[in-house]
Amino acid sequence: MFVSGVPIRLVPSASGESRPRFCVIAGLVAIALALAGCGSTGIGSKPPAPPYPGDAKGVTDLQRQTDRSGFLALPSMGTPGTPIRAALLLPLSHPSPDTRAVAEAIAKAAELALFDTGDAQIMLMPRDDGANPAAAAAAAERAIVEGAEIILGPLFSQSVAAVAPIARARGVPVIGFSSDRAVGGEGVYLLSFQPEDEVRRIVAYAAGRGRSNFAALVPRTAYGDKVAAAFRQSVSERGGIVATVAVFTPAPESIGAPAAEAAAAHPDAILIAEGGVLLRGLAPTLALHGASNRRVKFLGTGLWDDPSILREPMLAGGWFAAPAPEARRSFARKYEAMYGVQPPRIASLGYDAVSLVATLARGEPFRRYTDQALTDPNGFSGVDGVFRFHEDGSAERGLAIVEVQPTGFTLVEPAPTTFQPVGF
Repeated sequence: MFVSGVPIRLVPSASGESRPRFCVIAGLVAIALALAGCGSTGIGSKPPAPPYPGDAKGVTDLQRQTDRSGFLALPSMGTPGTPIRAALLLPLSHPSPDTRAVAEAIAKAAELALFDTGDAQIMLMPRDDGANPAAAAAAAERAIVEGAEIILGPLFSQSVAAVAPIARARGVPVIGFSSDRAVGGEGVYLLSFQPEDEVRRIVAYAAGRGRSNFAALVPRTAYGDKVAAAFRQSVSERGGIVATVAVFTPAPESIGAPAAEAAAAHPDAILIAEGGVLLRGLAPTLALHGASNRRVKFLGTGLWDDPSILREPMLAGGWFAAPAPEARRSFARKYEAMYGVQPPRIASLGYDAVSLVATLARGEPFRRYTDQALTDPNGFSGVDGVFRFHEDGSAERGLAIVEVQPTGFTLVEPAPTTFQPVGF
């Protein structure tokens, strides 16, 4: 198969099963587009590699075996040295069509990044992690047996938790896509949009512009619990007052009383941790109870990054934290040009994960993706701006502040482009 004259080869599993929708690109001409770099400032010294269970000689000998029995290889790769085998675990057979669509979009974005990097030594190994943790664990086990040096995915927290001990035992790092910080750490890093960062950013911005009496409307979900905890902590750190945190069941008929509770607290800023239809219902309901956008500043998380909310006049003037819009639009244009459709918001994680693999590709096989390399304090540059990993596996992102206007989203404070202190 060919895309724009570039040969594309399928990467089968060791059993010979083909993956007709996903592929690895070999023998590419380097394109070096700006978003493909995802550059780091340096890796530094490398700690000793952990032993590989079942191999008495350990990783040192293993890394010299470019064609170890059972390891995947492409005969046409041609470049000397051990290829970088990156497993991509996604719920491709999930019973939910929406979940399958998201998984396929992440895989396509990963493929696009592989094309952009032009690194002929990277072998992307897409694997179905099924619809349950046991299947994810089995997929990870097979990928490692087939030579995976790093695992990208899974998407869901339960699957990340199931994969983690298997990967740790082999010294294989995991770049997961879950936003649940509880499953990160000890070699598991979460390249996701984490609500805690968004809440801290928007509260800090609002506090810096005179808002001091905060209320929040959060859904009765795991996401809402994370937002509420981050909200209380962030307001406290900024010297503000938490007037109330009103919790609602995420259904249109259940938002009236919580909205009235938030309005009755007489805050000067209300964080609404919701998006889509419910967000468009909450804003006018707040206004009905005396908390309109004329007297209260509405604040949002990344769930607000949705053009459909522009149809609600009561959200005009609201602020939310999100990755830099222009960088996101550039990725979306490239994705649409390749696949003919706009990508879902989360698809960029696949692109950045593969770009990170390429950025850290230099060095000895099975020693290049160390904790030291992945937690470089200077971070990396991706589709959604700068990001860096902490030792607990969480990702810190440079986020912009965006204002909602009837004519569209307006950037009111750009995202930082570096983690270096101001004036450094």
